[in-house]
Amino acid sequence: MTQTVSGFSKLSKSEKINWIIKHHLQDSADARTIILQYWNSNEALQNLHDEFIENTISNYYLPFAVAPNFKINNAIYTIPMAIEESSVVAAASKAAKFWLDRGGFKAEVINTSKVGQVHFNYTGSIQSLQDFFKEIKPKLISATEALTGNMIKRGGGIIDIELRDKSELLPNYYQLHATFETLDAMGANFINSCLEQFAHTLKDEATTNAYTKQNRLEVIMSILSNYVPECLVRAEVSCKVEDLKDNDGINPEDFAQKFVQAVKIAEVEPYRAVTHNKGIMNGIDAVVLATGNDFRAVEAGIHAYAAKDGRYKSLSHASVENGIFKFWIEIPLALGTVGGLTKLHPLVKVALQLLGNPTAKDLMKITAVAGLAQNFAALKSLTTTGIQQGHMKMHLMNILNQLEATSEEKQLIVAHFKTHTVTHNSVIEALKAHRTK
Repeated sequence: MTQTVSGFSKLSKSEKINWIIKHHLQDSADARTIILQYWNSNEALQNLHDEFIENTISNYYLPFAVAPNFKINNAIYTIPMAIEESSVVAAASKAAKFWLDRGGFKAEVINTSKVGQVHFNYTGSIQSLQDFFKEIKPKLISATEALTGNMIKRGGGIIDIELRDKSELLPNYYQLHATFETLDAMGANFINSCLEQFAHTLKDEATTNAYTKQNRLEVIMSILSNYVPECLVRAEVSCKVEDLKDNDGINPEDFAQKFVQAVKIAEVEPYRAVTHNKGIMNGIDAVVLATGNDFRAVEAGIHAYAAKDGRYKSLSHASVENGIFKFWIEIPLALGTVGGLTKLHPLVKVALQLLGNPTAKDLMKITAVAGLAQNFAALKSLTTTGIQQGHMKMHLMNILNQLEATSEEKQLIVAHFKTHTVTHNSVIEALKAHRTK
């Protein structure tokens, strides 16, 4: 029977581990060993990781890899990626190599504005509320000067505040809808601080203003939005159809036709679109995580964008016109290169150095390209050899590790499956046959 605990957060890390092992893990010595062996031997570094979140008992590792040979706007990048899924890094690297001699990737940031909202209820005359807002809007902005001063000096700050009537969706529901420019910071703390000040000013002014003091105004909450449909980046590749020919011996015209059709299927079929876009996010999330950004916020915003027209659709698009193949993506990405973990996590620092210490705009371009490259590699496999051939060969090492194969056995089995189809059972049988010789 699992027991509850009081004051768990006040226990030391060792005490937390002792309680967990006693009450959840049947006093397992193996569990204790695993938890402890993932601690970093550098005590200061381990303490840093312990303080990222609450109730830490160990570290959880993901592979930190790189994908080289990315040509983006005529500059060469090696892109850091943190992900657990087999073949993602290999696929991205293969796509980078494919486009390296075909002009590379082009990328541009369209906009970088972000959104936050004060949600409130109001009962009374809408005209009075509109007049009230016009009067206090300058006060809303001036009241945040202590918060926005440094951001304004760097060229950012509050772009605008709008009053939005949402009462048709929910009775008495209104918003202060604010847009912000946060430059190289993702800006969550900055935006939320400004919004809370907006809410405070709104409440104070509503109690004394002639327009609203006879009516009821109640602030419900103030919070940034992870849906940033204006914070857009575009990435694309293009070449003559005849230049799509490669060492795999594909017919470029047939390949281009099937590729475009595959993308169009994802544009109209949600069941396919979800998996199609998941592949894009394999590339995007891996870079977002490696650079210390919030991949959950990115995921939520991008998937909402994919459904912005009322149906969930492909994030990428492809065409063939006048003998030119073009493949592109346009997505919202709110990323930062300052603040958060970017100055704390040692590997995040390395990742950003690897990318040449990019600005937030540069990182948006790089990340979008990683997503497009991943999508290109997946679609190229799907429309030619099939996805499993490459994926299962990459998965082979995971299977061998599960079976505790030795280094010598791994070499022999990998060689065997260069000419055989990989399945979990076929690997078991091949390893069994080798061991019984």
